[in-house]
Amino acid sequence: MSLIEILIQGGWLMIFIAAASIVVIALGISRFIALRRESDQLSKFLLEWNDVPATVDQSKYISACQMGPNSVFEMATSLRRYKYSRKEAADKIESVARTELSQLETGLGTIATLASATPLLGFLGTVTGMIRAFMQIQNLGGNVNANVLAGGIWEALVTTAAGLAVGIVALIIHNYLAVRVKKVAGQLESVGEITLRILRSNNEG
Repeated sequence: MSLIEILIQGGWLMIFIAAASIVVIALGISRFIALRRESDQLSKFLLEWNDVPATVDQSKYISACQMGPNSVFEMATSLRRYKYSRKEAADKIESVARTELSQLETGLGTIATLASATPLLGFLGTVTGMIRAFMQIQNLGGNVNANVLAGGIWEALVTTAAGLAVGIVALIIHNYLAVRVKKVAGQLESVGEITLRILRSNNEG
């Protein structure tokens, strides 16, 4: 019996578990690509501007921001357009960073939910499967051999195994992406400090 045939024996709840696995993988790949792209762009920007003195030409910095990630551009243009106190400027940078992180975290909540829900769906499938198995035993008046009993039990346990497998994978993906988000958050904080230092220095000058 092939793996596909075994999974089919799990019943109709396997449809939801299979759909959950597809969603988890699709979201995981899309979020990984987005986070890696953002992190690589921020790393390149930080490498270029981290040690630049605050007295550097503001227009040169703005031009570099326009070529960088959207979050960097938003930080620079929002501070350049208005006159803020240092605290107001810091709050503005933090707001931009939160907005960017919120976009990057899109889908992580869904993955976390599926990581918790799919094992429960598996257990539900096992319970319903065991109910059917014991109903069959009752209908046969208890005259069942070990093969019939074992067959009903392993079919019921298929959904638990599948649900746990998808849940474990979803949990690993979620935790990995959460670490990537924290890395981007740290990079955005560093970019914000650079932006504040350069633009405030130029405005005061």
